[in-house]
Amino acid sequence: MSATDWFLMALQGAVVIGFIALGVRSGGIGLGVWGGVGTLVLVFAFGLEPGEPPTDAMLIIVAVISAAAAMQAAGGIDYMVKVASHALRARPKALVFVAPPISYLLCILTGTSNTFYSIVPVINEVAYANKIRPERALATSTVASAAGITSSPVAAATATMLPLVEPYGLDLVDVLLITIPSSIVGIMVMAFIMSRHGRELDKDPEYLRRLEAGEVQPPAPVGEIELMRFAVRSVVIFLLGVAAICVFGLAEGLRPTVAAEGGGVEPMAVTPLIQMIMFAAAALILVFAHVRPGDVVRQSIFSAGMVAMIALFGIAWMADTFIANNEDSIVDMLGGMAENAPFMIAIAIFLVAGLTTSQSAATRTIVPIGLALGIGAGFMVAAWTAVMGVLFLPANGTQIAAAEADKTGTTSLGKRVIDHSFQLPLQIMWIVTAIVGVIIASAFFGDTGIDVPATTAPAP
Repeated sequence: MSATDWFLMALQGAVVIGFIALGVRSGGIGLGVWGGVGTLVLVFAFGLEPGEPPTDAMLIIVAVISAAAAMQAAGGIDYMVKVASHALRARPKALVFVAPPISYLLCILTGTSNTFYSIVPVINEVAYANKIRPERALATSTVASAAGITSSPVAAATATMLPLVEPYGLDLVDVLLITIPSSIVGIMVMAFIMSRHGRELDKDPEYLRRLEAGEVQPPAPVGEIELMRFAVRSVVIFLLGVAAICVFGLAEGLRPTVAAEGGGVEPMAVTPLIQMIMFAAAALILVFAHVRPGDVVRQSIFSAGMVAMIALFGIAWMADTFIANNEDSIVDMLGGMAENAPFMIAIAIFLVAGLTTSQSAATRTIVPIGLALGIGAGFMVAAWTAVMGVLFLPANGTQIAAAEADKTGTTSLGKRVIDHSFQLPLQIMWIVTAIVGVIIASAFFGDTGIDVPATTAPAP
């Protein structure tokens, strides 16, 4: 490339970063809207050909959110939270070890960390009542809920990842076989270290100061949730849909056959099956849980899902426009780095997730680059778990909710941006999870980093 070409690519990259910054500053759908504007600038100002928007991922999000919001309208989310609350209170002294797996499981089952908001008051109440430093349980649970995204078959980030690795022979079950065990190990290590982190509550100077000043009051007990009539039924239908997705992902022989590119037939990909099954689950909940369609669109899960889809649309479209038009140069530039230190791709995913505050956008931006570099698909799945880097800056709603709930002052958003209470558990969790994921990928998929030449790898 000539110096002029390098300068133009750098200028285009600056445009991408600039519009991501504008989107983050705007918040909400602003991330997607400014991404769309960035795409417009790249096309009209630099003459780039528009990239491909992540249509498959967006359609999965629509289908999954429809089913999850229908379940929420039927009271199913309240039922899940009630079960989780009972589990948290059953072993109060082991809260630091119990709360993170429960938060993680809730996220897996619903495909969103929004359910974590509902159990934050319970975690805080149990911690305070048992004189446990609330930061330990709240911070680890917040990180665990973010980690659950890559372990959920119905999460938006998983929907974004799946079409990228399917051409390399990995299906949904393969992805989960890497992410779930590695995340569980990460949670165990994180909880063990954090159980000894910080001073005990009765010796914490900030808590003692607040106590003496009368600023701390025992949190109000969280009352029993009154369940709607068909709450359990909606959960059963939704989870049967999730189970069906996993079964079809595992057993190719059960899937319908479609025409293969080279002739003949082949099993249908899991991506359209997820869309169909989740729409079917939504319809069954509407019918058998007696949910009115108008109530579905008023649920918090529905609005959050639509925001996520718009953010993914704009940011991923802009990123794909930039990457697709500069792919050869980017691969040449990063190829040596990835060959010598393939784990750097996980760091890149972590940082992009932190800057965009979107797991899906980070997935669609960095994973295709790694695959184009020839990094093994299994290795990429392990590195992909670093999308929990959305918690790197204290701007995520779950972080804010946890810090606000803890009136003892042990859970903090920090004074210097990155010195918040979630930083240590986050760094422990993503590094351990990624390393264990690489070990699993190496053992079961033969992926140890650069093992497929970029020139022969199928297009992501």
